[in-house]
Amino acid sequence: MEKEKLESLLIDYIDGNLNDAERAMVEKELQNESTAKLYNQLKEVIDLMGNSKAKVPGVSLKQNFEKALQAEISKSKNPHTVSTQTTGKQIFFQPWVLRVAAAVVLLIVGVVIGDKISTNRQHAQELAKLKEEVENNKRMMLSMLENQQSASQRVMGATVAYELPKADDEIVNALSKTLNEDPNTNVRLAALEALGKFYQQGHVRKALVTSLSTQKDPVVQIALIRLLVQMKEKQIVNELEKITRDGQVMKAVKDEAHSGILKLS
Repeated sequence: MEKEKLESLLIDYIDGNLNDAERAMVEKELQNESTAKLYNQLKEVIDLMGNSKAKVPGVSLKQNFEKALQAEISKSKNPHTVSTQTTGKQIFFQPWVLRVAAAVVLLIVGVVIGDKISTNRQHAQELAKLKEEVENNKRMMLSMLENQQSASQRVMGATVAYELPKADDEIVNALSKTLNEDPNTNVRLAALEALGKFYQQGHVRKALVTSLSTQKDPVVQIALIRLLVQMKEKQIVNELEKITRDGQVMKAVKDEAHSGILKLS
């Protein structure tokens, strides 16, 4: 059987357009290895065309393809061919058209892959921009905390730290230093508030517990005790007991420490 006629029959067989006699003849031909191979190739192309509806090529590409197809149809007088249905009429085209269609399918697949790559690249750029903004905020915060000439700047630095999504070791160390050493009560309280936001991080909890034994400012001591009790940090009970026995500690701080012991016990 001629190859072009065989291709036409195979495609009609795949589309389910053959009568019983033609279908039996094709199935007999499929027992031949070369025919079976051709069948698989044609089915793969047709399946690709069927599955490519989600992405449609540009209007100009579609128009050019249709013009080429119509030109071939008008020139072809020998119906060797693959039949398909268009507006209720049967048209015929030679196997080369399948290769063009396959090229269109490959172009569509390329568009899909290109869009995916573009989306991933855009996501990576947005992520890089976000990381840069976080790093810039971090550097600004550290610079403000180190400004010994302006307490308001140091408070603002602690506020910037509070707005960060996460505190790394460098941030925690800077805030802890401010909490323990800054001469201004308001700055210390701002640093405490910032650290309190990240209390679920292990290194932050450790820094807060350690700070309790070094604090001498009554206002900061009371705020720190309340935060640690709220965190249910039971390991501070011994330190709270020391505070209640310290003759140099203000009564308000001792009362807060005693209240904390009762809540944690």
